Amino acid sequence: MTDTPVRVRFAPSPTGMFHVGGARSALFNWAVAERAGGIFVLRIEDTDAARNRPEWTEGIISALDWIGVTTRSPIFEGPYFQSAYEPQHRAAAAKLHADGRAYYCDCTREDVQARTGSEHKGYDGFCRDRGLEAAPGRALRFRTPDEGVNVVDDLIRGRVEFPNDAMEDFVIARGDGSPLYVLANAVDDIEQRITHVIRGEEHLSNAARQQLLWPALGARPPVWAHLPVIVNEKRQKLSKRRDKVALESYRDEGYLAEAMVNYLMLLGWGPGGDREILPWAEMVRLFDLSDVNSASAFFDEKKLRAFNGEYIRGLTVEDFIERCGPWLQAPVAPWKPSDFDPAVFAQAAPLAQTRVAVLSEITANVDFLFLPEPVFDQASWDKAMAGKNSPREILSGYLARLGTADWTADALKTALEEVGAEHGLKLGKAQAPVRVAVTGRTVGLPLFESLELLGAPRVRARLQAALARLG
Repeated sequence: MTDTPVRVRFAPSPTGMFHVGGARSALFNWAVAERAGGIFVLRIEDTDAARNRPEWTEGIISALDWIGVTTRSPIFEGPYFQSAYEPQHRAAAAKLHADGRAYYCDCTREDVQARTGSEHKGYDGFCRDRGLEAAPGRALRFRTPDEGVNVVDDLIRGRVEFPNDAMEDFVIARGDGSPLYVLANAVDDIEQRITHVIRGEEHLSNAARQQLLWPALGARPPVWAHLPVIVNEKRQKLSKRRDKVALESYRDEGYLAEAMVNYLMLLGWGPGGDREILPWAEMVRLFDLSDVNSASAFFDEKKLRAFNGEYIRGLTVEDFIERCGPWLQAPVAPWKPSDFDPAVFAQAAPLAQTRVAVLSEITANVDFLFLPEPVFDQASWDKAMAGKNSPREILSGYLARLGTADWTADALKTALEEVGAEHGLKLGKAQAPVRVAVTGRTVGLPLFESLELLGAPRVRARLQAALARLG
């Protein structure tokens, strides 16, 4: 296929939120297409009418667009919908029957079990030579060769052999004539001139069947590449029921698209050396399917979070401010829109940028600047206001000093150092009750820069309120 233009495809089903494993597959396909100057085909496999919903299709397209697999690119083709190809699926089934490559079967599962004496044995070929014609309730089975070895040459897994005598005659169309996935998928790939099938390893058994179907339908099989399974920290395959797997969830939490793309590309592949943080163009230049590891890939949320933090710190302040926008507005932000001051946030942004790992954390980092009074975290209050650190004396002493201090971060720091020294406390201990009194929490933005931004009247009012709360 070296002389054939590369055409890859991504074929999700619109039955739920977009899985990070699907996003990884899409990106690997996109990288192959982009590097080869080929085409990326999006095919929505929407034949499960009971579970398909239009909003899931819209969600797939939106999530792909977020990670850069976009309909606006000249290498993007589609979306196509599998349901629109049913006439071709039925025609392919009819051709296979007419050519003697498939036959009709009226056996039930119970019939097979009764003949084989086991529910674990596969189909026994009972109807192979009965010459049944199409009729309601009769499935169409592909006639698997009796002898030899079916070989799937996989770019990632190498030569994978499937002895033909161990493969049962598999069903390609149901009793009502509707095609099964294994046939529909192969027909779609042939119709759309797909040259490389790059997908998860759970489809390797389907590749064994489709390796037989393609030539039976008069087409040359594609290049196969089955990607390693993605697992959680317990080495279990990521599950929608157990793990956080929806790409949209990460997007809505404030992960940057470029960080997510970078991390997903490293699930089973690496650029070599110690490099991990790379721009997309560099990853495309280096990416090769033959370098993908066949071992399972660990989806490490902590590492993804660290990646995201590094990408956030790499933004310009202006870009950071813009990207924080959704978390500074209703209904996410806890303050009234009229209380938000963009100029104050612009001053706080450089302080916050080094402290947030996901953009959604910006709200809690700056809420004290825009709320009438801080939202106290009770555990923080209890810890900071413990009597052994003289919280009342620190707060009242600091309040008195603020009357004469210049309102700059350096002067505010010096004033608190002096108050702490009077009580035998270093700055770290002395500032704890002040931070909680003013911000509501024990951790956050640099304290003295925060006090400067908040302004003298509000700081004094909050210190007085904290003293009153102490009783």
